[in-house]
Amino acid sequence: MTKIGTLIIFVGLSLPLMAAAPRVLSEGQLPEDARLGPLRQLGKDYFPFQQVASVEAWNRQAEKLRRQVQVATGIWPLPTRTPLQAVVHSPVERDDYTVWRVYFESFPGHYVTGSLYRPKNKSGRLPAVLTPHGHWPEGRFHQFTERQLHEQISFGGERFIVAGRTPLQSRCVQLARMGCVVFHYDMDGVADSVQHVQHRNGVRSHMNTQTDWGFASPQAELHLQNQMGLQTWNSIRSMDFLSSLAYVDPHRIAVTGASGGGTQTFMLMAVDDRPAAAVPCVMVSTAMQGGCNCENAPYLRIGAGNIDLAALTAPRPLGLTAADDWTVELKTKGYPDLANLYSLLGHTDRLRAVFHTHFKHNYNSVNRMFMYGCINDFLGLGYDKPILERDYVPLTREEMSVWTPEHPAPGGDQVGETHERTLLRNWTLDAQAQISKLRVHKDAYAKIVGGAWEVILGKTWEEMGHVEWKRVGETKLGKYRGELVLLGEQATGQQLPALVIYPTGDDAKKTVLWLTDTGKAGLLTDHGDPRDGVARLLDRGTTVIGVDLLYQGEFLPAGEKLTNTRMNTIYPDKAVDQRASWEYFAGYTFGYNRPLFSQRMHDVLATLQALRNGPQQAKSLALVGQGRETGPIALAARLAAGQHIERTVAMTAGFRFASVTRFDDPMFVPGAVKYDDLEGLARLGHTSLLWLDQPNAVLAEEILMPWLQQ
Repeated sequence: MTKIGTLIIFVGLSLPLMAAAPRVLSEGQLPEDARLGPLRQLGKDYFPFQQVASVEAWNRQAEKLRRQVQVATGIWPLPTRTPLQAVVHSPVERDDYTVWRVYFESFPGHYVTGSLYRPKNKSGRLPAVLTPHGHWPEGRFHQFTERQLHEQISFGGERFIVAGRTPLQSRCVQLARMGCVVFHYDMDGVADSVQHVQHRNGVRSHMNTQTDWGFASPQAELHLQNQMGLQTWNSIRSMDFLSSLAYVDPHRIAVTGASGGGTQTFMLMAVDDRPAAAVPCVMVSTAMQGGCNCENAPYLRIGAGNIDLAALTAPRPLGLTAADDWTVELKTKGYPDLANLYSLLGHTDRLRAVFHTHFKHNYNSVNRMFMYGCINDFLGLGYDKPILERDYVPLTREEMSVWTPEHPAPGGDQVGETHERTLLRNWTLDAQAQISKLRVHKDAYAKIVGGAWEVILGKTWEEMGHVEWKRVGETKLGKYRGELVLLGEQATGQQLPALVIYPTGDDAKKTVLWLTDTGKAGLLTDHGDPRDGVARLLDRGTTVIGVDLLYQGEFLPAGEKLTNTRMNTIYPDKAVDQRASWEYFAGYTFGYNRPLFSQRMHDVLATLQALRNGPQQAKSLALVGQGRETGPIALAARLAAGQHIERTVAMTAGFRFASVTRFDDPMFVPGAVKYDDLEGLARLGHTSLLWLDQPNAVLAEEILMPWLQQ
C-alpha cells in the first residue's frame, strides 16, 4: 500500500466477472437518448451563436470559451516563448515599399517563413497588419492562371491584368502603400514552410508510437498536439515578431486573412488580446466550420461555432465578408447575433460586414477594398474613402522565397517525419516541465490542470439540468427490494436505466452510487443476488444504486460490450477506398462531440442529481467506480460534483490514459495525458478520495466504513 498525500493506492487485487440485471425497458428496446443519433459534423450541422442576456453573462461565456480554445489548440498553458532567432534579409525594392524575406523559430528549430512589406518614406512607429494566406494553391506564392484571371476580371472580381494575377500580394502592397508594415506568413507545410512535407498530416501507423510520435496519432491527441495548435502558435509568434520591430506600433496591429487565413485570423483574436482589430473573410458562418486539419481540434467547437469564436474579438473592431459559399447566409444567420453583441457592449460602430454573395469563395479586389476601409478606420490611418488599388510589379517566386544560397532551406533531420517527431517531443517536454512546477502550488495547479479538465469533461454539478426520476417497477433481489428506475434529463435528451437496491430496514441514511464496467449488472451475482461488497453495504442500512451509462447494459444488445466508439471523417459520404489518410483526423470527431468518457461522466452527474433532488432526497452520497472504465469516471465525477459527494472510491484496474492506442477506444480522451492522467484527476477532487489501482469490492466497503458509521 502506497500513500500519496490524501490518496491511498492499493495494488494487486482482483474482482470477479459481472452478471446480468433486471431490465428497466422492454426486451430489445433502447433508451430514448439523443446521443444514440448521428454525431455532429463540421459540414452538415448548424452552429448558431450561443446567446447571452447581459454584459456579465458575455464576459463569463467569453472567458470560458477562450480557455476552451486554448486547451483545444494545446496552448494551455502557453508554450515557453523561446528566442525567435529572427532573420530578416535580402530586401526587394519597389516604388514605394520594400519587401524583406523573414524566417524565425516559433519552437526551437521550427521556422515560420514569410514576406515583410515595409513602406518607404515613413518615420516613427507605424501601424501594422498580420496576414495569414489561407488555402490558396501554393499559398503565399499563389498566382491565377490566364484563364482564371480573365474569369475574375470578366465578372468584376479583379481590376488589373498584372496585379490581378497575384491577389494575395495585392493586399500586402496596398496596405504598405497606406503606410502599414505587413507580415504575410506561410501556413505550415506550404510555400517556404518546407519542414513538413505536406500541409495536412494524415493518420500513419508508424507514427502511432508511445514515444516520439507524430501528428494525427492517438498520443499526439492525448497531449492535444495538432496542426491547428501549431499554426495558432505560429500566429502568436508572428505577432511577437511584428510587435518587436522598432518601427512598428504594437498597439495598432490588425489581422486579416481569407478562407483558412480567415480561420487563423479569428483564432489569433480568440487567444491573443494584443491585435487591435480583425477582418476574417469568407470563413465566419453558422454552416461549414473549416475543412482542413489546420482548422480543427478536439473540443474546439463543442457548444460553439465560428460565430462564437469570431465574437471573442469583441469589443475590438471586426470586419466580415460573405460569398457564395458556406458564408452565403451570414447576413441573416450569425451576423445579427454579432450585431446584437456589439450593441450590448456599447460599440455598434466597431462591427462591419459586406455580403457579396454573387462571388464564389474569394478575397478579391471588391472584398479587399472593403478591408482597406476597415483597416483605415480601425487603425486611424486617415485616408479618404473609397481606397482603390493601383497596379504594381508583383514579386517573382524567386524574389518571394526566403531561402537563398546565403540562407539555405532546412534539410536532413530538420525536415520530414524526423523533424515532426522532434517538434512534438519538444512541445511535450515543455508542457511537462510547466505542469510539473505547478504541482507544488495548489491554486495554480487547479487553475491550469483543473481548468483543462473542466474543458475536457464539459460539465460541472451547477451546469446540470433537472433530472426526472421515473419509477418503472420493482424486482426481488434475494432478501432485498429492487426498484427499476428510468432517469431522464430533458435538456440534453439523455435517458438512463437504473436499479436501486434498498436495505431491509426502513432507516437508510446513506446512499452509494456504485459504477461498474457492465453497468447495473455489475452489482449482482449470476443468481441475481447483490454481490458480497454490495450486500454488506445493504446490511449496514445503505441504499445502493447501479446505472447503465451510455453504451452500457440496456444501451447494447444482451451480452455485448462496447469495444469501438463511432468516428467521423471529414467527408462521411465518400467511399472508404477514396479517402485520404488526413480525412481520418480525430479532430473531425472530437472537435464537435465529447469523448464517450466525458459523456458517461455526465451520466454519473445526472444520477447523483436525481438521487439528491428526486424522490430519494439523498442527503449523504458516496460514489464507487469499479473497473478500467468506471474507476476513472468516478475520479472525474468527483472533480465535477465537488462537495456534493462525501466519499469516492475509485478502483481503476491499473488503467492509464497513456496506454490508449486507438482513437475509437472508449477510453480515448484527448488531452488526458497532458494534464497528468489519472493522477491529475486524483489531485484535483474536492472530497475525500480512496484510489485503488486494482479493484476489490470487499476492501472498498471496508474503506467506506468510517463514513457509514458517521
